[in-house]
Amino acid sequence: MKQLILVFIGGGIGSSLRYWISKHLNSAETGIPYGTMTANIIGSFIIGIILGLFFKHNSISQNTVLFLATGFCGGFTTFSTFAYENHVFLRSGDFLHFALYTMGSFIIGFAAVFGGMYLVKFL
Repeated sequence: MKQLILVFIGGGIGSSLRYWISKHLNSAETGIPYGTMTANIIGSFIIGIILGLFFKHNSISQNTVLFLATGFCGGFTTFSTFAYENHVFLRSGDFLHFALYTMGSFIIGFAAVFGGMYLVKFL
């Protein structure tokens, strides 16, 4: 039960922060979801650091990993919003932004996870 509460609290904090970032960074003029992409990339970097520390040092507890990685990062990042935003691009015929947003999110997101894990090597 303790783990469930940790994930619940972390997810609430992460979701609230993602909402705030999206509210301030998503562009109503262009329809480009800068906030969602920013949250997904930052969350990917953070999870890379958390899991890198967990696997390298075993210095953080399983409960901390659940709170930060599963809870916070799980709530902070969002695949469903990413998928919906891509649907909007496709429905409007904006294939260029669809391609740039999709490829950019995947490439930079993966690089952020690997970058976070790589950074831990020097800690």
